[in-house]
Amino acid sequence: MLPNSLSKQRAGVTRISEEVTTEEIQSLARELQILRNQIQTISSQSSEYAITVEALSKQDPERPVYRSLGNILLEVDDRESLESELNEAQEALNEHLARLVEREESIRKKYEEMVESFERA
Repeated sequence: MLPNSLSKQRAGVTRISEEVTTEEIQSLARELQILRNQIQTISSQSSEYAITVEALSKQDPERPVYRSLGNILLEVDDRESLESELNEAQEALNEHLARLVEREESIRKKYEEMVESFERA
């Protein structure tokens, strides 16, 4: 009777081990989805900054430029300063985007390894 209960315990351990692995895989899949959404959001924001900087550079210097601040528009006196701020913000977004992409690649690799390991078991 003891050997039979040991085999049941071992089977239970295997089953628990597989469930944990399944949960880990699902957790990584959720994390990948969250990262993908963040990457898309940051990428869109970076593109918006690029479009804004391009539009600012094409704007006639004699025409006023306005900046939104809350619910009001304020005229910008120093275009160079505004352009510099926009470029810095875009650069910060691009750096953040690069880190997110690296993290996504790392987690995707880990995810694929775990799936492969799980399928072999």
